[in-house]
Amino acid sequence: MGARATGDLKATLLEHGIALAREGGPDAVSLRDVQRRAGVSNTAAYRHYADRDALLVAISAYASAQMAATMERLLADADATELGRTQAARRRRARARFRATGAAYLDFARTEPGLFTVAMHPGVQLDKLHPPVDARGAGGLGPYQLLVACVDELVEAGVLSPERRPFTDVAAWSAVHGLAVLILDGPLGALGEVDRRAATDRLLDLIDGGLD
Repeated sequence: MGARATGDLKATLLEHGIALAREGGPDAVSLRDVQRRAGVSNTAAYRHYADRDALLVAISAYASAQMAATMERLLADADATELGRTQAARRRRARARFRATGAAYLDFARTEPGLFTVAMHPGVQLDKLHPPVDARGAGGLGPYQLLVACVDELVEAGVLSPERRPFTDVAAWSAVHGLAVLILDGPLGALGEVDRRAATDRLLDLIDGGLD
């Protein structure tokens, strides 16, 4: 953290911003606290982040990349469970991958609530359809792009008819996001871990059932 080279300082400021976001979401992030933690002047901090909004955008990109990485891990697990090449195996694999995106979304919200809230904050303008490179996973896709790709796979595997393809990704995203918000900031926050898992599984079952 002691380095003060331009690139190092920008990364250091972002690290502190991420730490603040993890602690308390977007409301906990301030440029003044970030520069204080980094031990630099306001002027030095403003050279890299013109204002709090610019810092929040950078944190949101990081959070989206981490969410994409979570999705990629669960997608890999889904692939490992369905290795066959038959049409039936392709259908099962497509369904498993689609379900994995929802499970990963909710898992990220549960394990990284502060970062999740920043990533979904209405004041952060981050293109979900074509996110910047630093908001994507190792495979080059952001969270929403991964969901879209999995819905396309459902069509290719014959699980979902082309006529029913439009807005399937939006409907699925809305459902899992709704549960995430109810758990993080709503009346379902009192649920214990076992009940949260049960609610997640039931929601994903309902979404999967809606494909037929």
